[in-house]
Amino acid sequence: MSRDPHITKVLMVCLGNICRSPLAEGILKSKLPKTGFSVESAGTGDYHVGDTPDPRSIKTAEKYGVDITNQRGRQFKVSDFDEFDYIFVMDNSNFENVVKLARNATDISKVHYILNEIYPNQNHSVADPYTGGIQGFDNTYKMLDEACTILSQKLLK
Repeated sequence: MSRDPHITKVLMVCLGNICRSPLAEGILKSKLPKTGFSVESAGTGDYHVGDTPDPRSIKTAEKYGVDITNQRGRQFKVSDFDEFDYIFVMDNSNFENVVKLARNATDISKVHYILNEIYPNQNHSVADPYTGGIQGFDNTYKMLDEACTILSQKLLK
């Protein structure tokens, strides 16, 4: 598959691809034009391949006018390094798991912590809200919204 050089492709990555990365995908998509950009998400684990996002992620996204109901979980794969221009991870574990699959320095150079958009070079993690209540999802949304606002402005330049 050859990449369209006229489309900037961004991949959001978390552990299971049902909480954080689907929110990040939906948020960033909502901030970018429909043409010229492609945003997807994936998980480092295979626990939720084919599943819809967590109902709490869906509910939180809806609260802010973002629809993520059509997303389905998938696992990160080595070919994603070829397919995407930017790969944004949610935490240290995601970063390590993605970088382990990298074939070279070019692959590694595509991998970034999403919160470095807010806190440059600090490699902060987006807390996984999976085991908590709805408030954790709201906090995650707000954090990702701030990061994606900054990221979208950079991508649009």
